[in-house]
Amino acid sequence: MDIKGTLHASVLLTCVIICCNALRPVSAYLYNNRYAGDQVFRITPGNENEVQALRSILGRIKVDFWQPNGASLIHRNATVDVHVKRSDTQGLHVRLKQESIDYRVFISNLQKEIEKQTGYRSSRRRRSESQYDYEVYHSLEEIQNWMLEMNRTQPDLVDMFSVGKSYEGRPLYVLQLGKRSRPQKKAVWIDCGVHAREWIGPAFCQWFVKEAIGSYQYDSVMTRLLNQLNFYVMPVFNVDGYRFSWTTDRFWRKTRSKNHKFHCRGVDANRNWKVKWCEEGASSHPCDDTYCGPFPESEPEVKAVAKFLRKHKKRIKAYISIHAYAQMLLYPYSYKYATIPNFDCVELAAHNAVTALYSAYGVRYRYGPASTTLYVSSGSSIDWAYRNGIPYAFAFELRDTGYFGFLLPETLISPTCTETMRAVKAIASGLLKKCETDRETFPYI
Repeated sequence: MDIKGTLHASVLLTCVIICCNALRPVSAYLYNNRYAGDQVFRITPGNENEVQALRSILGRIKVDFWQPNGASLIHRNATVDVHVKRSDTQGLHVRLKQESIDYRVFISNLQKEIEKQTGYRSSRRRRSESQYDYEVYHSLEEIQNWMLEMNRTQPDLVDMFSVGKSYEGRPLYVLQLGKRSRPQKKAVWIDCGVHAREWIGPAFCQWFVKEAIGSYQYDSVMTRLLNQLNFYVMPVFNVDGYRFSWTTDRFWRKTRSKNHKFHCRGVDANRNWKVKWCEEGASSHPCDDTYCGPFPESEPEVKAVAKFLRKHKKRIKAYISIHAYAQMLLYPYSYKYATIPNFDCVELAAHNAVTALYSAYGVRYRYGPASTTLYVSSGSSIDWAYRNGIPYAFAFELRDTGYFGFLLPETLISPTCTETMRAVKAIASGLLKKCETDRETFPYI
């Protein structure tokens, strides 16, 4: 072949390579393929010896705890879900078998599961605000544009405002929902996306707004709720972390604040509240996922929301924070094993909520005090809200119980949000009724 022919063939080959790469699905490049070969293990230690052995094994390799949040929370007969790097999977298999600890692999290739969750859909589904798709996960930019659009198109029921700015300078937007009937209405606060990797949270907050506005005219329950209550809905609490979970690390949990002594970034925004701060269930080490921060309300996101809640605490009767995953409805206390003064009223509200949730698809939620139902943790938002006079403080842990974990498929957004909507409506409806122990505990209700 002559030089001209060789050059022609080379150009053709280059075109073929470029075209083939251009036609490859975007998902092939998600997170630079960083999770290829990583696995998620579900491990169940059966006795105290196995608990100690498992803590020791996991202490020698760097794992990402999905459930519970750290090695200190491992207990016998309680499942432990951990994300393990490809380089450590074989060694972990060997050690668990040597110790005869029961386990199974839930996700054998994490990269493929990530791509299944978000990678193969067409981006056209998320483009138009008038045809906004509530059954896919949305980036921070898309969510904020959607909020602006809701504010623009629904002036009678929606008012958008910012409570402050994040560490990286992003606005902390909140939507106020409700009929402008009288100035001092009771209110409900709902936040989502406190932990960045829990994507079903922001999906629910958007779903709630859509359903509330869309059903206001014909659903008598929603009409009554929006006429008599205001709802403050914060779709993404941890805006910096959520964006980072889309661009760089799908399993990022914390905020993105810098630490001057350590190279590790971020604080657990649900361990940073000024209530039994940095005690049991929180870590003082900046590299841990449950790091409590250098001081209470060190995170601008927490400080901004706390300031808003303090200012309006006389009107806010319920605080609801949406998390994942576990299928639980939790209420105070998180930091101690004790019964709250208005336990009967809160317990009844929780019972009604999980019953309403169950009525949709038969999905069962456990409910109870966070300390006994999940685990002890300090510096949590529900304890802070309750301590500051908000009588009903709840944390939802949405679907599922671990099969998908943080990678809940988009096909499950609709059923998860539909059932959760029923639960939240039940809690809000309960606020319009009187409960005796509430009046004794919180006399200004």
